[in-house]
Amino acid sequence: MAIDPARQSIAQALANPQMMEAALALYEGRLHDAEPLLKAQLKRDPFDVAAIRMLAELAARIERYRDAENLLRRALEIAPDFGAARSNLAMVLHRQGKSSEAVEELELLQQIDPDNLMHANLKAAALGRVGEFDEALALYDQVLRQFAKQPKIWMSYGHMLKTVGRQADAVAAYRQALMLAPTLGEVWWSLANLKTVAFDEADVATMLAALDQPDLPITDRFHLHFALGKAHEDRRAPDSAFHHYANGNALRKTQIDYDADQTRAAVDHAKSLYVPAFFEARLNFGADIPDPIFIIGMPRAGSTLIEQILASHSMVEGTMELPDIPKLFAAARNQGGIAKLTADDAKALGEQFLRDTSVQRKSGKPFYIDKLPNNWLHIGFIHLILPRAKIIDARRHPLDCCFSNFKQHFARGQAFSYSLTDVGRYYADYTDLLNHFDHVMPGRIHRVIHERLIDDLEAEVRALLAYLDLPFEEACLHFYANDRAVRTASSEQVRRPINSDGVGQWRAVEAHLQPLKDALGPALTQYPATR
Repeated sequence: MAIDPARQSIAQALANPQMMEAALALYEGRLHDAEPLLKAQLKRDPFDVAAIRMLAELAARIERYRDAENLLRRALEIAPDFGAARSNLAMVLHRQGKSSEAVEELELLQQIDPDNLMHANLKAAALGRVGEFDEALALYDQVLRQFAKQPKIWMSYGHMLKTVGRQADAVAAYRQALMLAPTLGEVWWSLANLKTVAFDEADVATMLAALDQPDLPITDRFHLHFALGKAHEDRRAPDSAFHHYANGNALRKTQIDYDADQTRAAVDHAKSLYVPAFFEARLNFGADIPDPIFIIGMPRAGSTLIEQILASHSMVEGTMELPDIPKLFAAARNQGGIAKLTADDAKALGEQFLRDTSVQRKSGKPFYIDKLPNNWLHIGFIHLILPRAKIIDARRHPLDCCFSNFKQHFARGQAFSYSLTDVGRYYADYTDLLNHFDHVMPGRIHRVIHERLIDDLEAEVRALLAYLDLPFEEACLHFYANDRAVRTASSEQVRRPINSDGVGQWRAVEAHLQPLKDALGPALTQYPATR
């Protein structure tokens, strides 16, 4: 009988004091203690799949998902039947936006363990990410018939209902989750994140009581602070709101690894690489296809509104924040660097983007949107591999935009947003790089100033469509009537007519924003930018 490497590795780990110490450190969140223990074990035994899986879990916790994926694939090469590693791989793939790959792994797991609750839940979430909403909702219905007392399943169900615009049903699902687990902070934040739910006094009292529990996990604690920040902001108690936002951000920042100097270095590298001579030498590079429309900029800058307007046009399909450009950029950089790409390489990368994103194209419309805001760092790369693609810069007042990021807890990514200084530096770096590209590629990027869009919707929409070489359509002015699925934090806001509710919100907390103003520097006084 063949020896199962996974079972053997787990059995050995249970008898290994160093591995048990590493497991305890992981459980208690002491990642700095767990990492050297696991690396030492793998130096002794590079085939220890239990240690590989634990090191992958550590990487995933600090959002180094690519490292986690590589480790888990290595574990599965050694032990193909290691179900826990395959389950972890599905989760890591989903968190990287590789949800179609996650579905494939989960289907393998369901064949082995068809009654596994967590696999079914994750599969439903992954199906939603690839646009299979009806199948995802049907799977949630099936799971909840069997596991109706699982609050996190109700929460995930609420997320999916919110995405497809069934807001009342989403609220009901979130409330059901809270009936089962009143201290589950992520559900409270999910309600707050709808932007349309007003918490009553009983809600606030329940959240404050949860915070008083000394053994409350940190994830519940920071989610509750973000939700209470929204509750106090709605009550026009800005100082109390800021207090909760600041506490939530401080707690969240302890769990992430973000270095603002690395972002600055990436901007400096892009400015030195993407100069006029670089593009003049590469005039015929890339895939000669006009289909993609990229909306870039800061999160919370109005990109979802722009997408909703464009997705109301008969020739444009809205998709989601696609992970493909960062993935292709990383692959190209790791294989010799962007400057060494040949014309054939650049064309192949552009064509790969179109193939990889085709799963998101459901309607057959000729143009489609990728609205990953962080693609601003890759504008030069996009122009190189997709020279006919359109690029739209969503720009919002720096104080409104940065404060909106500070009070937003993102499910993942956007690690810069949990410090006023970090978010200010990030905004300043973003505008610095965009100023560079305005000079290097004049007219290539169309800028939409959020406040101008609110003040004169029709004029701005006409200018936007003219840039895209699309005819004006009245439906774009009635974007709120579009019932398409929307996955971002602005989902409910873009289902209402245009309004100025978010303009000037920073003024109520201005006394607390000096670190932000200092970090923004000239980016604050130079707003609004010109086209």
